[in-house]
Amino acid sequence: MRRPLVAGNWKMHGTRASVAELINGLREQVLSADVDVAVFPSCLHIVQVLDGLRGANVEVGAQDCAVDPMQGALTGEVAASQLQDAGCSLVLVGHSERRLLLGETDAEVVRKFAAVQSCGLIPLLCVGETLEQREAGKTLAVVGAQLASVIEALGIDVFVRAVVAYEPVWAIGSGLTASPEQAQEVHAAIRAQLAEQNVEVACAVRVLYGGSVKAANAVELFGMPDIDGGLVGGASLNADEFGAICRAAGS
Repeated sequence: MRRPLVAGNWKMHGTRASVAELINGLREQVLSADVDVAVFPSCLHIVQVLDGLRGANVEVGAQDCAVDPMQGALTGEVAASQLQDAGCSLVLVGHSERRLLLGETDAEVVRKFAAVQSCGLIPLLCVGETLEQREAGKTLAVVGAQLASVIEALGIDVFVRAVVAYEPVWAIGSGLTASPEQAQEVHAAIRAQLAEQNVEVACAVRVLYGGSVKAANAVELFGMPDIDGGLVGGASLNADEFGAICRAAGS
Protein backbone atom coordinates (compact mmCIF):
# COMPACT_ATOMS: atom_id res chain seq x y z
CA MET A 1 0.00 0.00 0.00
CA ARG A 2 1.49 3.31 -1.10
CA ARG A 3 1.44 6.04 1.52
CA PRO A 4 -0.17 9.25 0.18
CA LEU A 5 1.92 12.40 -0.17
CA VAL A 6 0.62 15.96 -0.50
CA ALA A 7 3.25 18.52 -1.47
CA GLY A 8 2.76 22.28 -1.57
CA ASN A 9 4.81 24.22 -4.14
CA TRP A 10 4.87 27.87 -3.01
CA LYS A 11 6.67 28.92 -6.20
CA MET A 12 8.00 32.52 -6.27
CA HIS A 13 5.74 33.70 -3.46
CA GLY A 14 6.33 34.89 0.07
CA THR A 15 7.81 37.56 2.29
CA ARG A 16 9.16 36.89 5.76
CA ALA A 17 5.86 38.14 7.18
CA SER A 18 3.56 36.14 4.89
CA VAL A 19 5.67 33.00 5.31
CA ALA A 20 5.50 33.36 9.11
CA GLU A 21 1.70 33.64 8.83
CA LEU A 22 1.53 30.56 6.61
CA ILE A 23 3.75 28.59 9.01
CA ASN A 24 1.44 29.47 11.90
CA GLY A 25 -1.57 28.42 9.85
CA LEU A 26 0.02 25.08 8.96
CA ARG A 27 0.87 24.37 12.59
CA GLU A 28 -2.81 24.79 13.46
CA GLN A 29 -3.94 22.17 10.94
CA VAL A 30 -5.05 18.73 12.05
CA LEU A 31 -3.22 16.46 9.62
CA SER A 32 -3.74 12.73 9.12
CA ALA A 33 -1.02 10.50 10.50
CA ASP A 34 -1.47 8.35 7.38
CA VAL A 35 -0.44 11.08 4.91
CA ASP A 36 3.02 12.51 4.27
CA VAL A 37 3.05 16.29 3.89
CA ALA A 38 5.77 18.48 2.36
CA VAL A 39 6.13 22.13 1.42
CA PHE A 40 8.49 23.73 -1.08
CA PRO A 41 9.14 27.39 -0.20
CA SER A 42 11.35 29.71 -2.19
CA CYS A 43 15.04 29.14 -1.54
CA LEU A 44 15.16 32.42 0.39
CA HIS A 45 12.66 31.12 2.97
CA ILE A 46 13.77 27.48 3.38
CA VAL A 47 15.59 28.05 6.68
CA GLN A 48 12.69 30.11 8.07
CA VAL A 49 10.26 27.33 7.19
CA LEU A 50 12.50 24.59 8.57
CA ASP A 51 12.77 26.46 11.87
CA GLY A 52 9.08 27.35 11.97
CA LEU A 53 7.82 23.83 11.22
CA ARG A 54 10.25 22.02 13.51
CA GLY A 55 8.35 19.16 15.17
CA ALA A 56 5.28 19.66 12.96
CA ASN A 57 5.74 16.46 10.90
CA VAL A 58 5.93 18.42 7.65
CA GLU A 59 8.91 17.87 5.36
CA VAL A 60 10.57 20.81 3.65
CA GLY A 61 11.92 20.70 0.13
CA ALA A 62 13.49 23.00 -2.45
CA GLN A 63 11.99 24.02 -5.79
CA ASP A 64 15.17 23.48 -7.79
CA CYS A 65 18.91 22.83 -7.53
CA ALA A 66 22.07 23.14 -9.61
CA VAL A 67 23.12 20.43 -12.05
CA ASP A 68 26.32 19.97 -10.03
CA PRO A 69 25.69 18.40 -6.61
CA MET A 70 28.60 19.94 -4.74
CA GLN A 71 29.57 23.52 -3.93
CA GLY A 72 31.58 25.40 -6.53
CA ALA A 73 31.95 28.44 -8.74
CA LEU A 74 28.40 28.71 -10.11
CA THR A 75 27.07 32.14 -9.23
CA GLY A 76 23.39 32.30 -8.32
CA GLU A 77 22.88 28.53 -8.10
CA VAL A 78 22.26 26.35 -5.02
CA ALA A 79 23.80 22.88 -4.79
CA ALA A 80 21.86 19.84 -3.61
CA SER A 81 24.59 19.34 -0.99
CA GLN A 82 23.79 22.81 0.39
CA LEU A 83 20.09 21.98 0.48
CA GLN A 84 20.87 18.76 2.34
CA ASP A 85 23.04 20.70 4.79
CA ALA A 86 20.20 23.18 5.39
CA GLY A 87 17.82 20.35 6.29
CA CYS A 88 15.79 19.78 3.12
CA SER A 89 14.61 16.27 2.30
CA LEU A 90 13.17 16.67 -1.21
CA VAL A 91 13.79 18.71 -4.37
CA LEU A 92 11.44 19.42 -7.26
CA VAL A 93 13.04 18.43 -10.57
CA GLY A 94 11.82 19.39 -14.02
CA HIS A 95 8.80 21.49 -13.07
CA SER A 96 6.98 22.58 -16.22
CA GLU A 97 7.63 26.26 -15.51
CA ARG A 98 11.35 25.57 -15.59
CA ARG A 99 11.06 23.40 -18.70
CA LEU A 100 8.85 25.81 -20.67
CA LEU A 101 9.69 29.29 -19.37
CA LEU A 102 13.37 28.79 -18.58
CA GLY A 103 14.25 26.29 -21.31
CA GLU A 104 15.35 23.45 -19.04
CA THR A 105 16.11 20.38 -21.13
CA ASP A 106 15.61 16.69 -20.39
CA ALA A 107 19.39 16.37 -20.11
CA GLU A 108 19.51 19.06 -17.40
CA VAL A 109 16.59 17.43 -15.60
CA VAL A 110 18.47 14.13 -15.56
CA ARG A 111 21.60 15.80 -14.12
CA LYS A 112 19.55 17.51 -11.41
CA PHE A 113 17.75 14.26 -10.57
CA ALA A 114 21.12 12.52 -10.16
CA ALA A 115 22.54 15.43 -8.15
CA VAL A 116 19.62 15.33 -5.73
CA GLN A 117 19.94 11.60 -5.12
CA SER A 118 23.73 11.75 -4.78
CA CYS A 119 23.23 14.00 -1.76
CA GLY A 120 20.73 11.68 -0.09
CA LEU A 121 17.68 13.76 -1.02
CA ILE A 122 14.53 12.61 -2.82
CA PRO A 123 13.80 14.03 -6.29
CA LEU A 124 10.19 14.80 -7.12
CA LEU A 125 10.21 14.48 -10.90
CA CYS A 126 7.58 16.54 -12.74
CA VAL A 127 6.25 15.45 -16.13
CA GLY A 128 3.37 16.75 -18.23
CA GLU A 129 2.04 17.97 -21.56
CA THR A 130 0.86 21.33 -22.90
CA LEU A 131 -2.69 21.93 -24.13
CA GLU A 132 -1.45 21.86 -27.74
CA GLN A 133 0.18 18.47 -27.15
CA ARG A 134 -2.96 17.09 -25.48
CA GLU A 135 -5.20 18.28 -28.30
CA ALA A 136 -2.82 16.64 -30.77
CA GLY A 137 -3.18 13.33 -28.94
CA LYS A 138 0.45 13.36 -27.83
CA THR A 139 -0.04 13.29 -24.04
CA LEU A 140 1.26 9.79 -23.38
CA ALA A 141 4.13 10.18 -25.85
CA VAL A 142 5.30 13.45 -24.28
CA VAL A 143 5.03 12.21 -20.71
CA GLY A 144 6.60 8.91 -21.67
CA ALA A 145 9.59 10.63 -23.28
CA GLN A 146 10.18 12.82 -20.21
CA LEU A 147 10.09 9.76 -17.98
CA ALA A 148 12.22 7.69 -20.36
CA SER A 149 15.01 10.29 -20.34
CA VAL A 150 15.60 9.54 -16.65
CA ILE A 151 15.15 5.77 -16.94
CA GLU A 152 17.56 5.51 -19.89
CA ALA A 153 20.24 7.67 -18.30
CA LEU A 154 20.08 6.47 -14.69
CA GLY A 155 18.24 3.14 -14.68
CA ILE A 156 14.95 2.02 -13.17
CA ASP A 157 16.33 1.52 -9.65
CA VAL A 158 16.61 5.29 -9.07
CA PHE A 159 12.83 5.35 -8.72
CA VAL A 160 13.07 3.35 -5.49
CA ARG A 161 13.91 6.70 -3.86
CA ALA A 162 11.95 9.15 -5.99
CA VAL A 163 8.47 10.55 -6.48
CA VAL A 164 6.82 11.35 -9.82
CA ALA A 165 4.26 14.13 -10.34
CA TYR A 166 2.04 14.30 -13.41
CA GLU A 167 1.19 17.95 -13.98
CA PRO A 168 -0.71 18.73 -17.18
CA VAL A 169 0.71 22.14 -18.09
CA TRP A 170 -2.70 23.36 -19.31
CA ALA A 171 -4.14 22.83 -15.82
CA ILE A 172 -1.47 24.66 -13.80
CA GLY A 173 -2.80 27.89 -12.37
CA SER A 174 -5.53 27.98 -15.03
CA GLY A 175 -8.41 26.81 -12.89
CA LEU A 176 -8.76 23.89 -15.30
CA THR A 177 -8.27 20.44 -13.85
CA ALA A 178 -7.84 17.13 -15.61
CA SER A 179 -10.84 14.96 -14.85
CA PRO A 180 -10.09 12.10 -12.46
CA GLU A 181 -10.37 9.74 -15.42
CA GLN A 182 -7.97 11.79 -17.57
CA ALA A 183 -5.46 11.96 -14.73
CA GLN A 184 -5.80 8.26 -13.94
CA GLU A 185 -5.11 7.33 -17.58
CA VAL A 186 -1.76 9.12 -17.48
CA HIS A 187 -0.85 7.89 -14.01
CA ALA A 188 -1.57 4.31 -15.09
CA ALA A 189 0.60 4.81 -18.19
CA ILE A 190 3.47 6.14 -16.06
CA ARG A 191 3.25 3.12 -13.78
CA ALA A 192 3.04 0.74 -16.75
CA GLN A 193 6.15 2.31 -18.31
CA LEU A 194 8.06 1.80 -15.08
CA ALA A 195 6.69 -1.76 -14.80
CA GLU A 196 8.23 -2.63 -18.16
CA GLN A 197 11.58 -2.31 -16.38
CA ASN A 198 10.67 -3.46 -12.85
CA VAL A 199 7.19 -4.33 -11.61
CA GLU A 200 8.14 -4.04 -7.94
CA VAL A 201 9.52 -0.52 -8.36
CA ALA A 202 6.48 0.51 -10.40
CA CYS A 203 4.06 -0.70 -7.76
CA ALA A 204 5.89 1.12 -4.98
CA VAL A 205 6.61 4.53 -6.54
CA ARG A 206 4.24 7.34 -5.62
CA VAL A 207 2.75 9.27 -8.54
CA LEU A 208 1.16 12.59 -7.60
CA TYR A 209 -1.29 14.72 -9.58
CA GLY A 210 -0.61 18.45 -9.98
CA GLY A 211 -2.79 20.98 -11.74
CA SER A 212 -5.30 23.23 -9.95
CA VAL A 213 -5.77 20.78 -7.07
CA LYS A 214 -8.26 22.15 -4.55
CA ALA A 215 -10.13 20.82 -1.53
CA ALA A 216 -13.24 20.65 -3.72
CA ASN A 217 -11.74 18.19 -6.23
CA ALA A 218 -9.10 16.44 -4.11
CA VAL A 219 -11.22 13.55 -2.80
CA GLU A 220 -12.32 12.51 -6.29
CA LEU A 221 -8.81 12.82 -7.73
CA PHE A 222 -7.14 10.99 -4.86
CA GLY A 223 -9.73 8.22 -5.10
CA MET A 224 -8.24 7.02 -8.39
CA PRO A 225 -6.18 3.81 -8.02
CA ASP A 226 -2.90 5.21 -9.38
CA ILE A 227 -3.06 8.71 -7.90
CA ASP A 228 -1.10 8.79 -4.65
CA GLY A 229 -1.60 12.42 -3.61
CA GLY A 230 -1.04 15.84 -5.04
CA LEU A 231 1.49 18.50 -5.98
CA VAL A 232 -0.45 21.59 -5.00
CA GLY A 233 0.32 25.08 -6.29
CA GLY A 234 -1.76 28.15 -5.44
CA ALA A 235 -3.97 26.36 -2.93
CA SER A 236 -0.91 25.53 -0.81
CA LEU A 237 -0.53 29.24 0.01
CA ASN A 238 -3.73 29.03 2.07
CA ALA A 239 -3.13 26.92 5.17
CA ASP A 240 -6.79 25.96 5.64
CA GLU A 241 -7.25 24.95 2.01
CA PHE A 242 -3.97 23.01 2.00
CA GLY A 243 -4.91 21.28 5.26
CA ALA A 244 -8.24 20.22 3.74
CA ILE A 245 -6.42 18.78 0.71
CA CYS A 246 -4.08 16.86 3.01
CA ARG A 247 -7.04 15.46 4.93
CA ALA A 248 -8.70 14.44 1.64
CA ALA A 249 -5.64 12.31 0.86
CA GLY A 250 -6.18 10.42 4.08
CA SER A 251 -9.91 9.86 3.66
